[in-house]
Amino acid sequence: MSSKWVIKDAGGNITNPCITAEESFVAENFEYYEAYTEATPTVSAAVTEKLWRNEELIETDMAAQTPDWPNRDNIIIYRAALRAWPASSDFPATRPVLGT
Repeated sequence: MSSKWVIKDAGGNITNPCITAEESFVAENFEYYEAYTEATPTVSAAVTEKLWRNEELIETDMAAQTPDWPNRDNIIIYRAALRAWPASSDFPATRPVLGT
């Protein structure tokens, strides 16, 4: 089974950041190599919560714009809380909640 490998020179400098090959091939052809590990991007809690907030605003757009929408007054209050949330001391720990 093929795997991914990082090829290095004698000084430990990367000469090829990622190749896919059998380990036997890599061992026969390169003196310095190591298994490739995928970098996992880190996303801060603030970014994650702002994305959630934006989705909530999008999902409640229609309700806020329709005068006879059920529970419209609470939705408008909720949307105001969503907009103010990033500047509050509760951000990003505590999400606003839609009242009933």
